[in-house]
Amino acid sequence: MQPDGKGLCVFAYQAKIHNPFFIGRIDKRKWGRVKNRSVVVNSIGSFTVEEREIRPCHAGEVLVKVAITGLCRTDLKIIEHGHRDLVLPRVPGEEVVGEIVDKDRSVDVVSIGDVVYVYPGVWCGECAACRCGKFNLCREMKIMGFHRDGGFAQYVYVPAQSVLKVPAGLAFCEAVFAEPLSCCINAIEKKELCSSDKVGIWGAGPAGTLLARLAKCKTEQVAVIEPHADRRMRASGFCSPPDEKFDMIIVATNSRDAYREAFVNLAPGGTLVVFSGLAPGDAVQPLSLDHIHYNEQIVCGAYGCCYHHSVQAIELLATRKIVVDDLISDTLSLWELDAGLTIVKNKTGMKVLLDPWKVDTIK
Repeated sequence: MQPDGKGLCVFAYQAKIHNPFFIGRIDKRKWGRVKNRSVVVNSIGSFTVEEREIRPCHAGEVLVKVAITGLCRTDLKIIEHGHRDLVLPRVPGEEVVGEIVDKDRSVDVVSIGDVVYVYPGVWCGECAACRCGKFNLCREMKIMGFHRDGGFAQYVYVPAQSVLKVPAGLAFCEAVFAEPLSCCINAIEKKELCSSDKVGIWGAGPAGTLLARLAKCKTEQVAVIEPHADRRMRASGFCSPPDEKFDMIIVATNSRDAYREAFVNLAPGGTLVVFSGLAPGDAVQPLSLDHIHYNEQIVCGAYGCCYHHSVQAIELLATRKIVVDDLISDTLSLWELDAGLTIVKNKTGMKVLLDPWKVDTIK
């Protein structure tokens, strides 16, 4: 996959007038002249970098100037293979931090100039799941980067209900971890952990590492299993499972073998959380219901996150109870997305961030 270079001359001009990252409202007199450089997936397997028009905000919207956006395996899946929830054409990117530069006149919960993290979902608030507080399971959920355009762009329009103010002192590159950390909080909540519980995390990528750090807030008995040597060393993990049973296991790698190992190493009364999805051909696995029955084990899924998880995530990051700056391996421009996807696919780095205002790699 390669960006097609569309709009290269315009891109170079825009870089001169908009770099570095500015603060302030967009001058309404410049509507139509300010462009929005965006990564666009028009068909599965490829993407383009295009210049799009900036428009006034619709009812209830704010316009966020993207400071930084995170790249994850879900983005790789969306671009290479598609996704159940993906509607094309689409600007990907569900991990976004930036500054509000315009808003609809009816919006009064935030102001121009506020630095915000964007919770990626919009829930209906009326269905059975929403009434139970399980907003991530809303049947009408619309997700940024899937159903509406996301953050692989210089600007993104988002509903005001989805933004959270970023506390002073929390860097953009740290605040953007709120999205994956929120998903990890959702997974950790599947069992009420105590200090005597043993937790096993399969996978030591960015998500697996966040899960391990969250688990260590509850118990010191956390083991990380990771076959990749560099990631295993970073996490002080194991190549294969130690000879013990775990009260909670979270599988944070898209490996069929990891799930097989996890089932074997789950303690009686334990909880196994399906955090990472598998390819369709690997998703159906043999499972002994008798074993689960006699050992009173729980197997449950963890998909996405709710708004309140994001509130918790921002607090954990701001108070540095969860430290993340050591997880950033690469910060790339939108034009380097293909290189970023390769890093994610081959696991040659950790967290990859995209800076839509970065221009120093243009040739």
